[in-house]
Amino acid sequence: MKRPIIVDGLRCSGCRTCHLVCSLTNFSVNNPKKSAIRVFGLFPEPRFEAIVCNQCGRCAEVCPEDAIKKKNGVYVIDRKKCTNCGACVRECPSQAMFTHSDLKTPIKCVLCYKCVKMCPMEAITVASSE
Repeated sequence: MKRPIIVDGLRCSGCRTCHLVCSLTNFSVNNPKKSAIRVFGLFPEPRFEAIVCNQCGRCAEVCPEDAIKKKNGVYVIDRKKCTNCGACVRECPSQAMFTHSDLKTPIKCVLCYKCVKMCPMEAITVASSE
């Protein structure tokens, strides 16, 4: 079973390598706006925060098309069933689902862990199994 991703805002430098890795891995494009993780600065403090799906399942609960299912601990969007109504994006309690005008379905983390592997500051980790 896959475990959620955790971001340590004190370690994060704001480089946004995670954005690039995510968009390349999931959409084969260098477009940070097609990333399932979002990093933002908490200025004037020199630290950053990130929004990433914690796999709570609220998106699946509110999907009127039953297009989001849990598979191996990850909520995945069935691109054939999804109508892009936006219910999941609006209802996400952590605001971790995103849309892009080029895409027919929302963007959601699928726990590929590429961001964890590529983060130069080791600010992105996998939650412990406790």
